[in-house]
Amino acid sequence: MTLIERSLRWAVPATPEERVVALWAFAYFFMLLAGYYVLRPLRDQMGIAGGVKALPWMFAATFVTLLVMQPIYGALVKKLPRRWFIAIVYQFFVANLVVFWLLLTLGVSTVFVARVFFVWVSVFNLFTVAVFWSLMADLFNSEQGKRLFGFIGAGGTAGSLLGPLITIGFSVRLGPINLLLIAIVFLEVAVFCVYRLERCAVRGQWRQHDTRRIGGSIFSGFITLVRSPYLLGAAAWVSLLSFGATILYLEQANVVAASVHGAGAQTRIFASIDLAVGLLTLATQVFATGRFLKRFGTGTSAGALPAVYIVGFTALALAPGLAVVFVFQVAQRWMNFAIANPARQVFFTVVGRDEKYKAKNMIDVVVFRGSDALYAPVFDGLQALGLKIGGIALCALPVVVGWLVLSTRLGRTQERRAIELGAAAAQSE
Repeated sequence: MTLIERSLRWAVPATPEERVVALWAFAYFFMLLAGYYVLRPLRDQMGIAGGVKALPWMFAATFVTLLVMQPIYGALVKKLPRRWFIAIVYQFFVANLVVFWLLLTLGVSTVFVARVFFVWVSVFNLFTVAVFWSLMADLFNSEQGKRLFGFIGAGGTAGSLLGPLITIGFSVRLGPINLLLIAIVFLEVAVFCVYRLERCAVRGQWRQHDTRRIGGSIFSGFITLVRSPYLLGAAAWVSLLSFGATILYLEQANVVAASVHGAGAQTRIFASIDLAVGLLTLATQVFATGRFLKRFGTGTSAGALPAVYIVGFTALALAPGLAVVFVFQVAQRWMNFAIANPARQVFFTVVGRDEKYKAKNMIDVVVFRGSDALYAPVFDGLQALGLKIGGIALCALPVVVGWLVLSTRLGRTQERRAIELGAAAAQSE
């Protein structure tokens, strides 16, 4: 056995069949996020080109667009097997990129196209990643997810590190607009990875009964969500994730603006945070996430993130400075990507297929983006009351404590459901 094979066996504790599927999932997520992170700097530049004052309207337009797309996506899920509707979703975004490339190359309505592109990239990121994790929850059961979702997530982390390097290396040489062509290539390879995933699953008799058409109504995702206490809890978890991230992001912006002067120095601070998060996350996902989830379970793993927020907001309340913000931001993003997010994805391995593709998409896309729009005015309102950074952090503490309690209860419910599903599967055999 070669060194690479031994390292892979250690990093991916799985059967040979599971390892093949996990490697294709890793490649799929890698291609998806590499393509997105090629586009992200161009999106930010388009946001400036479209007018900084128009940014709040573009965020609102993003949320409205997501609402409009939900019933369309629901119709696809209802009528087509997953191998078809997933491919259609990605090919739709590829066709959009071709149209944007033509319009920007020809210089058609540049400002308007820039604004539409900004909204489009935000929708693309949320939607395609949500579809990816829906497929993972459909392919893997709870026990497999605990072992493998960390490694699979590492594919996305690696892609998020490669994408900016491609943009840096080719944005001047090829021109920013031609970066869209590179993103198209990444998306097409991601579609190929989906095809290979399905082939491996069918060939290995990998829960292949789940390849059938899902059915249901186009609005069943919303209906299922509001009727299920478990899914409402998962939605609340995502909303509280948005709360913590939004409050910290705005506190970070205020502290950096007051403490660090000059665009270059501020950019360096943000880049340092991104680099630290990327490296820590990648190492943890490859070598530790699976073992952590298997040892401590989903409740503790999901609760690790609000625990970081409790410590971080307490520290900010006592010493609202740049160093505290820096460490807090790195720690929460690292814990989210490396531990809490894989645990949250395991929550959905114990629900029905309609819930995985429709209700989960509603939670990951609409609830998350809607929460972003809700909590930013909350921060502004607290500032209007005269609260400073420390006071706002103190106000956030009870909320994240409640988030920790919710994580524990969701974890217990998930573990109980997993045991019940395992017992039912054993009886059916």
